[in-house]
Amino acid sequence: MSERRPATSTPDGVVLLHGISRTARSFRKMELALQTNGFATFNLDYESRRKALDALAEDIHPAVDLFASGLDGSVHFVCHSMGGLLARAYVARHRPLRLGRVVMLGTPNGGSEIADRLKNLSAFRAFFGPAGQQLVTRRDAATNATLPAVDYPVGIIAGNRSIYPVGAALLPRPHDGRVSVANTKLDGMADHIVIGTTHPWLVRNDLAIEQTIAFLKGGRFGRTNLA
Repeated sequence: MSERRPATSTPDGVVLLHGISRTARSFRKMELALQTNGFATFNLDYESRRKALDALAEDIHPAVDLFASGLDGSVHFVCHSMGGLLARAYVARHRPLRLGRVVMLGTPNGGSEIADRLKNLSAFRAFFGPAGQQLVTRRDAATNATLPAVDYPVGIIAGNRSIYPVGAALLPRPHDGRVSVANTKLDGMADHIVIGTTHPWLVRNDLAIEQTIAFLKGGRFGRTNLA
């Protein structure tokens, strides 16, 4: 976990939630850019492969609540992949009093066809754990209840490049190798853009970082037709 408020900070803070099987280190470049733009940051490691989304939301609550309570302004969320689903589950259970905006990068809001194909394989279940079973396109009632409709500003950044041959075979185009562009979308989202990069690099892509900051500051992405 890391937290920092620059000398020339805004009153706002950002919680960063990495994707499944990743760590807070993957968000380091984004974190530094947010700090340069005046945001306090909380880059949170969590055990993404050990528990389901509702249990993970409970796990992160004490730390997120403490961070939010120390801010003078709003608390925003910036999330990669499954981190966006965790943010949705968290806000549904523990909505901050001064909730700001949420940016999702490559989040499978509509699930991933790859998870559909692999969910019953023992290796997939062992590696990705309970949350991995919730990444499918057809979710059970409990998962749907964990991920209710959003009523807060959400901006979504999708990629349309792939470095994964398996993803190319299993996903409808366009996709980022892990999630189709169509399945990143979410009813009620405030904005959506597609940029020319692949799933793991979304968090480090300069354009994705620039657009994330634009949405956090203004509620819209700064440019369109970015792919």
